Amino acid sequence: MRLVFAGTPEVALPSLRAFLASDRHEVAAVVTRPDAPAGRGRHLVRSPVGALADEHGIEVLTPAKASDPDFLDRLRTIAPDVCPVVAYGALLPRKALDIPTHGWVNLHFSLLPAWRGAAPVQAAVRHGDEITGASVFRIVKALDAGPVFGVLTEAVRAGDTAGVLLDRLAQAGAGLLVATVDGIEDGTLQAVEQPEDGVSYAPKIATEDARLDFTAPALAVDRLARAVTPDPGAWAEFRDERIKLGPVRTVVADAIPPGELRVERKRVLVGTATDPVALGEVQAPGKKRMAATDWARGARVEPGERLK
Repeated sequence: MRLVFAGTPEVALPSLRAFLASDRHEVAAVVTRPDAPAGRGRHLVRSPVGALADEHGIEVLTPAKASDPDFLDRLRTIAPDVCPVVAYGALLPRKALDIPTHGWVNLHFSLLPAWRGAAPVQAAVRHGDEITGASVFRIVKALDAGPVFGVLTEAVRAGDTAGVLLDRLAQAGAGLLVATVDGIEDGTLQAVEQPEDGVSYAPKIATEDARLDFTAPALAVDRLARAVTPDPGAWAEFRDERIKLGPVRTVVADAIPPGELRVERKRVLVGTATDPVALGEVQAPGKKRMAATDWARGARVEPGERLK
């Protein structure tokens, strides 16, 4: 079939590569977010999906809004049979949804109807889900509410960060998305409406949401730290400055008051409402990431000092 692929970040690349490798489908164009400033020089940089399309000589469409008349006209001219979507990052209006013969089919990284929204993997990690997965559904006007073509499941492993889990789901989900488009072409797949029960939402996580609260139990601190790694990244305040924190590890040790630091020879502990946690990597303002013990030595942490 003739495809227009929509996606923006690296997590969409496995699916785009899978379609490029398929001998059944033609990627006529990609739709991605406009080039954005990045790096110290703030130069405009192509999105990962746009850059991969450039490498393969594929037309790249970068509308500021998917409702732009010029974009809609170009999409009608391309006349795609179906538009696969992975993390495009913008709302699609009805005029765009109606153009492809078989609609827009989205790879979403949860077992719908659980965790609709922008941050499903982060939500699964933060809430301690043991099983998550990916779903391919037809996009409708309501948020992530369209009928589902197929799903896959994936165990959430101990120590998984959102980034590690998302990488696994992106690789496995690419096969599911291609198989879905194969089935649409063959007429062997029929989408099933999502159940009304079990709906939950996973809104985008802001930087303020990633602040670790050491008055919470160690389990909650651990889950949040992993859920926001790598983006937007966990943090806390030390001596009135914000420091970035990597994932932590719950340890068996004597109780420590919440937030209080205890520097040992091979580890740095922080008290919580239950067991202490051991810090992993720490990044102080203007510094590189380093092991917590190196940070503590350099900062000369005094007894009784705290993370807030």
